[in-house]
Amino acid sequence: MSLSSRFQRAAALAILSLPAPLLRLLVGTPPRSPDGLQLDLQSQVLRTLMRITGISELHAGGVSRARRAMEASAPTLGSRVDDVAVSPSTVPGAEGPRRALVYTPRGAVAAGMRPGLVFFHGGGFVLGSLDSHDLVCRELASKAGLVVVSVDYRLAPEHPFPAGPDDAVAATRWVLAHAGSLGIAADAVAVGGDSAGGNLAAVVAQALRGEPRTPAFQLLFYPVTNFTRPGRSHQYFADGYVLTKASMDWFEENYIPGVSRTDPRVSPFFAKDLSGLPPALVITAGFDPLRDEGGAYAEAMRKAGVDVEYVCAEGSMHGFVNLSGALDESARMMGLAADRLRRALAPRAARSVAPAA
Repeated sequence: MSLSSRFQRAAALAILSLPAPLLRLLVGTPPRSPDGLQLDLQSQVLRTLMRITGISELHAGGVSRARRAMEASAPTLGSRVDDVAVSPSTVPGAEGPRRALVYTPRGAVAAGMRPGLVFFHGGGFVLGSLDSHDLVCRELASKAGLVVVSVDYRLAPEHPFPAGPDDAVAATRWVLAHAGSLGIAADAVAVGGDSAGGNLAAVVAQALRGEPRTPAFQLLFYPVTNFTRPGRSHQYFADGYVLTKASMDWFEENYIPGVSRTDPRVSPFFAKDLSGLPPALVITAGFDPLRDEGGAYAEAMRKAGVDVEYVCAEGSMHGFVNLSGALDESARMMGLAADRLRRALAPRAARSVAPAA
């Protein structure tokens, strides 16, 4: 982390630690959504700090500048974890090897092998990287006691659709087939991600359904599931809450130029049949334009017979997985995700047998 990022982290944490009455005096009346939700105090403070420091649209300045900005800002307020070993690796993509980072909790496994998670970072299919979500992966590996394989899929506009989902499917197939070499139980592998990464995880789960090796669980943080942008949340939060309509328009123009927004590999909500998908935890944010489509996808899976838990962090904004070192609700959601991963995968991993040395 750069000196500037360390200073920003220290300053933000110092402000957020002030007594709640003082914070309320500083930021004023909390925003309420038209459907009655209230932005929590810490998120309101962070929103104010972003406005004061000039952090605006995610796409500001074009591709290169926006990428640099996300690299610098995304890890600033994440949780610091030091009980996880991180190893660089490669996994197959659709058109050649892709970089990956493998996160393994330190310490011996009591029996069998560890569960695993193939993770895809967010960033609108244009931004984000292994580095931007490094702390997220460390935290999930540590709290859930699993091996996380974070995949560097190709990004638009250099590589528009279907490069991202094709890489995600290829990488997940490989992890499932070679899980033992990573210390992972092959039948205890989840797939997950946030925002655009949640979209890729959902697409992977659909693509691998019915194959000999399939993911055992889906972890979807505020996933992009429907590019037609249904629901009131797209109207309520079009501006001023991290992910704006202008940024989403820009992401879409770069990622799916000339592609149907109802193609299931673009919008997994439009798959004709959602039955047979692995169990899922879908977590959305109350003040996020993606809230309603995430909830709708969870409900569509549930109606198709999938075991789904849907949770809305009602007072939070888009991007909260990167903020668990500063915001209480973000930390709670990450703890919930880790708990559900452990419950879903640990029993399956415990039944596995480690390969002979």
